[in-house]
Amino acid sequence: MSRMAFARLSGMLSTVILVLASSIGLLAFLLPFFLPDLTSGGGRMSHAQDAPLVFFLLVVLALGAVLVDLTSGRLNGVMVAVLGVLAAVAAALRVIPGPGGFSALFLIPILAGYVYGPSFGFLLGVFSLAVSAFVMAGVGPWMPYQMFVTGWVGALAGVWGRFFARPSLTPSRGEVIGLAVWGGVLGLFYGAVMNLWFWPFIFHPQQAEMYWRPGVGLGETLARYALFYVTTSLWWDVGRGIGNAILILAVGRPVLRALRRFQKRMHVEILAQTPR
Repeated sequence: MSRMAFARLSGMLSTVILVLASSIGLLAFLLPFFLPDLTSGGGRMSHAQDAPLVFFLLVVLALGAVLVDLTSGRLNGVMVAVLGVLAAVAAALRVIPGPGGFSALFLIPILAGYVYGPSFGFLLGVFSLAVSAFVMAGVGPWMPYQMFVTGWVGALAGVWGRFFARPSLTPSRGEVIGLAVWGGVLGLFYGAVMNLWFWPFIFHPQQAEMYWRPGVGLGETLARYALFYVTTSLWWDVGRGIGNAILILAVGRPVLRALRRFQKRMHVEILAQTPR
């Protein structure tokens, strides 16, 4: 098998691993709706039983994807180091205060995912959240779910980049504005998805119309969740979305330029080292 064919096959394997990881995350979020017995008698801490397994599977699959990419040459030691450094920077940014649910942590996965692609964005989001959780003592049954959704934020930034990124080294003003708008949307996305990790486990009879109960159909479930989201979470998430957009507008252009310059330099170096 030629080196190019091996790299292509390994790249497909890495993608399959990350798709599998996302599928596990999606299943973990949705399983309580299909197995109502899981939601009885635990409130938000009901995930304490399954969270360690979800965390273990996510970390193993994420590290497996990194190992496969290293073997294939899609990543080299320097890029793995960059992944680690960016994860540490994102974790450090989490301490910056802001309005509502704002967290500066999302800035790095969004910008790096936009430049380096969905797979890199997913891995960076996962590792950034994990590092920040351990550093800030934010470890709990919610953590693997936060890791998944932050990974999806980075991956969706990478998808946006596939369609709207420009080939020039310096991003245009319109490109940065478009990414800022998408960053705002991703702020809302994070909150809307994260609510699902606890929403099926809680119920208040005084406001029964906005909580899920076993036997409720899909349409009514969506209507109830929409009411719950608007009542309890929307404005909190608006703060996160606005914070994302402002940060990207403020520092997006120089950071994107630096990431692209490094990407171009590394691409040239990898090509130069590839045997003919």
